[in-house]
Amino acid sequence: MENKRKVTVFLDGEKIPFGEFEPPVKLILDTTKIPDGKHQLKIKAVSSKGVEGVRIIPFEVRNGPEIAVVGLKDNEVIESNTAITINAYGSETSESFIIRGSETPKAVPSWVWACIIAFVGFAIFYFITHWTIGTYKSFF
Repeated sequence: MENKRKVTVFLDGEKIPFGEFEPPVKLILDTTKIPDGKHQLKIKAVSSKGVEGVRIIPFEVRNGPEIAVVGLKDNEVIESNTAITINAYGSETSESFIIRGSETPKAVPSWVWACIIAFVGFAIFYFITHWTIGTYKSFF
């Protein structure tokens, strides 16, 4: 009996596949040859009885540097002067590490400030209600 099992892999709606394999398939997708942006991998599989199945997997390639923007969100409405911080950093390995600009500065979250204020407030409350001169004992 002839083995009809076959897996065909297409990238971004191309008519010509970039690979035809017999299952199981292990392949390495070299994203350095694919431009940055949204893409899709279309996989066609044929079973031993000739039944065809298709699966489409969308993915995004980002080989270039990561771009972080603080102060402006997607589709945000802004007025007047708006401060924007833009940072770009990649994952290339090098012999030296540059500390300046390696992280995007972000503000401390408001829930952290709320926890600190609650802790300090409770400490002051405890000190006022429980500390008296009679409970203070000197080690000397």
